[in-house]
Amino acid sequence: MFTKGGQTAAAGTYWNMANGSRIDMDGEGILPGGQQDRYIKAPSAAVLAAGPVLGLVFAVFLPFIGIAMAAMLLVRKVGEGLTEATAASVSFAWRPVEAYLTGRKKKAAGREKKGEKKS
Repeated sequence: MFTKGGQTAAAGTYWNMANGSRIDMDGEGILPGGQQDRYIKAPSAAVLAAGPVLGLVFAVFLPFIGIAMAAMLLVRKVGEGLTEATAASVSFAWRPVEAYLTGRKKKAAGREKKGEKKS
């Protein structure tokens, strides 16, 4: 059913599945492209008839695609919010941009100074 590019193929009409280009082969020959190119052998009438059918399938599933995209967006936003909240709640006792060359003030010393001012 599928034929890869670069392989020998019989006469007929081949359709590239990646870009939709059509290759008409009058006799046996080699299909253009590499191993990543996939071709399907189908007459032009079959490919033209498949267009409206594929359009109908797309139209039927379009609401479900929209719902799935909205759900995916919602999950992504909630995940980002949780990640940001978690990152904001994590704190370190030091700040990399501050040097503390004279040492850090102790909490007890700060409380004593506040107590002396109140008396």
